[in-house]
Amino acid sequence: MFNEYLDSINLIERLHRQFLEVVKGELDRLGVQDINNIQALILYNIGKDDLTVGELTNRGYYLGSNVSYNVRKMVENNYLAQERSTHDKRSVRVRASDKGLQLWERLDDMFKRHADRMGNDSVNSSELQQANLVLQRLERFWNSPGAYGASVAGNVAGNAA
Repeated sequence: MFNEYLDSINLIERLHRQFLEVVKGELDRLGVQDINNIQALILYNIGKDDLTVGELTNRGYYLGSNVSYNVRKMVENNYLAQERSTHDKRSVRVRASDKGLQLWERLDDMFKRHADRMGNDSVNSSELQQANLVLQRLERFWNSPGAYGASVAGNVAGNAA
């Protein structure tokens, strides 16, 4: 189980890096140079919503400081529009600008092309569903208190007694 667990972690990390390269390649193909691949994914996750940076952090599981920096850069490059909340002046809401929505649509087209090209020859729908279930279970495990060593420390202390 130990080796399979480490293999899974390594594969997840490699796939994430590889996917970022795919997004970078699409941006290059489109001639888009004023936004990076991570910012493009944040933009895609915002989509047509209007939300706070905190909501984006919770939804996309991004690190807070990275999101703030990336949002600021996307506002500077006119991919996002931001405004202070009318109810809470400390809170800033962001949404895709017209330029951001145009890029969102091109990224959405890319994802649709990928899904169409997969078919049964590489990965089919039921295999993706199964993989997603396993990844969701892994996510739940990593979000559980036991993943941070609490139960392990308790067991070590209990075994020492």
